Amino acid sequence: MPDNALLERALTAADPARTPRDAEPDARAIATRDRILRSSREPQRRRARRVGWAAGLTAVAASAALAFGVLLPQGAAVAGTPTPLAFDGSASLAETVAAADTDLGVFHEPETPERSVRAASWSFSVDVDAGRAEIVPQLSTFQWSDELSGEAIAINGVAYDPGDAVANQEAEVVSTGEVASRVTYAPGEFVTPVVAVPGETPADVRALLEAFGLPKEPSAFDVVTAVTSVFGQWTLTNAQHAELLALIEDSGGAQALGATTDRLGRPVAGIRVIAADGAVSDDVLVSLDSGRIVGVERTVLVDDGIVAPGSITDYRMWDLDEEMIE
Repeated sequence: MPDNALLERALTAADPARTPRDAEPDARAIATRDRILRSSREPQRRRARRVGWAAGLTAVAASAALAFGVLLPQGAAVAGTPTPLAFDGSASLAETVAAADTDLGVFHEPETPERSVRAASWSFSVDVDAGRAEIVPQLSTFQWSDELSGEAIAINGVAYDPGDAVANQEAEVVSTGEVASRVTYAPGEFVTPVVAVPGETPADVRALLEAFGLPKEPSAFDVVTAVTSVFGQWTLTNAQHAELLALIEDSGGAQALGATTDRLGRPVAGIRVIAADGAVSDDVLVSLDSGRIVGVERTVLVDDGIVAPGSITDYRMWDLDEEMIE
């Protein structure tokens, strides 16, 4: 099946606004997902649409070899977006990475990289005709094999009113059991730049990131962008997480934020990286229990005509417990 057909199949199953037909579904698109926000080409007869800060099926997006950014209609007003996480503490970047490295040496799961992902994300669903909007948390799983077969499933969480976004920003995501989308890939259908299990040496980890679009001389933001893409397809080992954090530190431009509780109630440390054009920042969330990277949250910094500066436009969480998704 052609790549474009796979992409359209995945997006149709998840039911967001249409991705332009000329979008290139390749690894480069994964690395530049933040540039694909544009006017929706969805037919006018489709009045109910989903917009917002997270793709409901991160794994499906990655499996289509395109970061699955939900498209916002031009001029859309995004109300009720979450309040940015509040960080406390004064640990430096070096101290934050060193503490994570220590924790990573204690916990040892998984022992080898896994071709599977468990993630949580949120979306903003609007029914234009009914004048109704709601926040829809989603839990997703994605598993694939070296035969390039796999299955991605997104399950809706309990929705809530956008006006309650602040009150619900740290609420536990509760599964409704309702399957929002299911995409199955027959052998050979799944598209990925890396099929073989990646190694744990610094060179191996860098090669993995470069396969997902990391430039030769990356900024810390470039590293985080590539990491986010990799995490759409792989669950990496602790040793690999240690190398990722070292790359973020060594690439320059990252800032330690202190500690907070993420939107799944887990204690984390934050590391902020800013895009070269200053348009957005990503906060990397590092578990204070395991030392692993467990989330990335994106904030708009400049007025782009779609969302106001300071708005959270995307966040995704990894390393979910299996029972959370059931």
